[in-house]
Amino acid sequence: MNDRERMRAIMHYENYDHMPLVCFGYWNETLDKWAQEGHLTREEAEGWADGNDRDYAIMRKLGFDFNWNCGIIPDSFISPSFTPEVLETKPDGSEIRRQSNGLIVKVKPGVVSIPAHVGTSLTGREAWEEMYLPRLRFRPDRVKEDAFRARYRELEKLEVPIYLHLGSLYGNIRSMLGIEELSYLIADDEELYEEIIDTVGQLCYDCTEAALNLGIPFDYGHFWEDICFKTGPLIRPAQFSRLVGPWYKRITGLCAGHGIDIVSVDCDGKIDELVPVWLENGVNTMFPIEVGTWHACVAPWRETYGRALRGVGGMDKRVFAQSREAVDQEIERLKPLIDLGGYIPCPDHRIAPDAEWDLVRYYCDRFRQVFH
Repeated sequence: MNDRERMRAIMHYENYDHMPLVCFGYWNETLDKWAQEGHLTREEAEGWADGNDRDYAIMRKLGFDFNWNCGIIPDSFISPSFTPEVLETKPDGSEIRRQSNGLIVKVKPGVVSIPAHVGTSLTGREAWEEMYLPRLRFRPDRVKEDAFRARYRELEKLEVPIYLHLGSLYGNIRSMLGIEELSYLIADDEELYEEIIDTVGQLCYDCTEAALNLGIPFDYGHFWEDICFKTGPLIRPAQFSRLVGPWYKRITGLCAGHGIDIVSVDCDGKIDELVPVWLENGVNTMFPIEVGTWHACVAPWRETYGRALRGVGGMDKRVFAQSREAVDQEIERLKPLIDLGGYIPCPDHRIAPDAEWDLVRYYCDRFRQVFH
């Protein structure tokens, strides 16, 4: 049984030989530290990306089997992107920059984090129609057949699960506008707000349809959103259900028509209030189930929603900065979750710079001993 077959069996509550070791990549600063310590080559650290050859080289060294965030990705966002530029340099050396998605951010020198949002290029209907709408229309070259088939052949040789990226129905809108501007738009121009949602939804649908029509046998579909924070979602669930839910249903319906019945969503934060919306509209696998201060876990969701809900993630990566005893305790915590079925543990986001190489390797070794 290979990892492709294993993943399908687990997610369909079928028999499988052993639980795979799944990861979700690393902060760049983590790889840089590990290279300085001699665990990785400089080429591995600097050339890493989800699912590329360096990713699999690093996973082999640590003991992971595959990266959940790996597959074929149509171009379902702003294209062509905006040219990144520095708009202003402050006396303290910080810069006001326009990003490729049109968002305007403040970047402080030496600070490694998500930059502060200070504005957006999407300032109203005129900017929307002139600068954004043309960049969010479907074109055939958003689905690159030759590149997709070549990428599929590469991944097929590794015998790992392969996703089709289905786009982002609300997270990319948040990325274009920023949280504050998006919140104001809901109240100030509801017609434009809904038009943006429908435009982005249609683009994701068209890209998905074109990719599925290539006939490539994908193992699962995957959305990216990141629309929650530590206490809940950035949009009212009823509004999310009414405006965004139908687009999920249309896209997951397309997937079902091509034999894809596992669809995951990558959303950070406390997602509990959005889980029923996703489930009702065909998104059945939650990822990466950030443990966080809110203690996200697949178990209470399973009690509420039954076996329709699956999960990937939920392994508290903070133990990688602690001790072997902490790793052992985390593995014990995972045992009853794995017994639920339809669940694959995975570090609950990118492995952070405080992670110790030897503890990550110890986790992989112990995981194999316990779950193989």
